[in-house]
Amino acid sequence: MTFSIYQLKPKFQQLLSPLLKGLVRLRVTPNQVTVLALLLSLAYGVALALFPHCLGLWFGLPLFLLLRMGLNAIDGMLANATGQKTRLGALLNEMCDQVSDVALYLPFALLAGIHAPLLVIVLMLALLAEFAGVLAATIGAPRRFDGPMGKSDRAFAFGLLACLSATGVAPHWLNAALLLILVLSLWTVINRLRQALRFSAPPTP
Repeated sequence: MTFSIYQLKPKFQQLLSPLLKGLVRLRVTPNQVTVLALLLSLAYGVALALFPHCLGLWFGLPLFLLLRMGLNAIDGMLANATGQKTRLGALLNEMCDQVSDVALYLPFALLAGIHAPLLVIVLMLALLAEFAGVLAATIGAPRRFDGPMGKSDRAFAFGLLACLSATGVAPHWLNAALLLILVLSLWTVINRLRQALRFSAPPTP
C-alpha cells in the first residue's frame, strides 16, 4: 500500500474510544452517525457556496473535515462494537462519503483564480478512485484504501488549500496544488486497481 493518512486510522480510533462508549450508552446507531456526517457536510458545502468570500468558513474547513473524519471513523467503530453491521450501512457509508466530498470541494470553483475545469477533473478522479476501491470487491479482493490520495489525504489537501486561499496565496499556486492532487489521484486509481488484482480471489474453474 502506498503511504496514506488512512494508515493512521487505528491511532485515530483509539482517541475516539471515549466518545464511542458514550454513543453506545445513548443507543446511537451507526447509520444515524453516517447520515449526520452527510447532513453536516451538505450544510457546510452550501455555506461555502453561498458565502465564498467569508474567510472564516475557509479557515474553518480543516477543522470541519477533521470532525467529518471523526464521524466517519465512529460509524464503523459503532457498528463493530454493537454488532450493527448491515448491508444498508455499507451502502450508506460509500454513498454519503462521495456526496459529502462533492458538496465540500465543489465550492472551491467559486474562489477567485481557481481554474474550475481543473477542479471538476480533480473531483471526477477522486470519485473514480473511490469507485476503484469499491470495485475490488467484485473480483473477490477486499475494499481498497490505498493512497497516495485517498479520502483522508484528500481532506488534508483540500483543508490546506482552503487555508492557503484564505491567506491570499496567488491563484497560480492554488492551481498548481490542484494539479498535484490530480496527478496523485490518478496514481491512486491505478494503484487501487493493481492492488485489487493482486489480492483478488482466483477465478472459479
